[in-house]
Amino acid sequence: MRRNDHDVTDSVQTTDPAAVGAEVVRLSRSLFNGARVPELERAFSDAAALYAGAHPEYCACDTGYHDIQHVLDVTLAMARLMEGYQRSRRNGDEPVTREVFIAGILAALFHDFGYLRRRNDRRHRYGAEYTLTHVSRSAAFLRRYVRSLGLGDALAHVTGTLVHYTGYERPPEMIRLSDTLLRRVGQMLGSADILAQMADRCYLEKCRDRLYPEFALARLAGHRLAVSRTLPSFASGEDLVQKTPGFYQGALMRLDLQLARAYEYAARYFGGANLYLDEMKKNIRYAEVVAQGPASGMLRRQPPRTLPADVEPYPRDLISL
Repeated sequence: MRRNDHDVTDSVQTTDPAAVGAEVVRLSRSLFNGARVPELERAFSDAAALYAGAHPEYCACDTGYHDIQHVLDVTLAMARLMEGYQRSRRNGDEPVTREVFIAGILAALFHDFGYLRRRNDRRHRYGAEYTLTHVSRSAAFLRRYVRSLGLGDALAHVTGTLVHYTGYERPPEMIRLSDTLLRRVGQMLGSADILAQMADRCYLEKCRDRLYPEFALARLAGHRLAVSRTLPSFASGEDLVQKTPGFYQGALMRLDLQLARAYEYAARYFGGANLYLDEMKKNIRYAEVVAQGPASGMLRRQPPRTLPADVEPYPRDLISL
């Protein structure tokens, strides 16, 4: 049986930055003739420290849904998609270079960094309050971080731009990347973000108990949204779960159309079956069953807690689950 803290193959512990980092580095070295990737080795170490609150400028992660497990799961999926692309290129397909691979991995690893608050932030109590701006905050951080790795301004700009494929404020076709390969890498990144979270073994429990509170803190649930655009509304965590099959249909359209079926590279990586899509479909089939009854009685898996012991992610006096 697949474990709650492991990937779709049940072989990589997605709550462990060292385990995921080792697998990503292994894939990189297999693709690029054994070349070392010290930039990625450092990045996984830095991400672990940042999310744990061991950085002088940033608070620990306090978003239970958008946590270190999520970003590690997305990063692993992203590495597999790029490997699947590389191994199955057709005539005319541009190969992924070492630098582009690094950019794709860094964009995945820090795509939700924008949820982390600065220690001197006096306006926000919770990282989830950055929900509507977290992608742009992630992009700004990535541009600074990639430069600090000595990878240059050009790659810093590319990496910061790629992260916008994980957001919804800018349609993928409007993201400015002049290079065809880079646009394809961006589509892989957006796909990895959807695949990894919806294939998580505890996806429905996380939606009910973790994602809903984050939406509520961002005033996307439980309150009227004070911006002039239409977004889904949820009355409770159970309501969010019941509406998940509808979200799934929208996600499939995004995967097929805006992200140009980049998810197919996962099947090429796995040598046939697309394990991410298979696990997604299992979750949605069960969500459809849950929608017919009380979610609280049917969702019993226990997602791993990855936040530091002293971090309380959601204000119990503000949100009733």
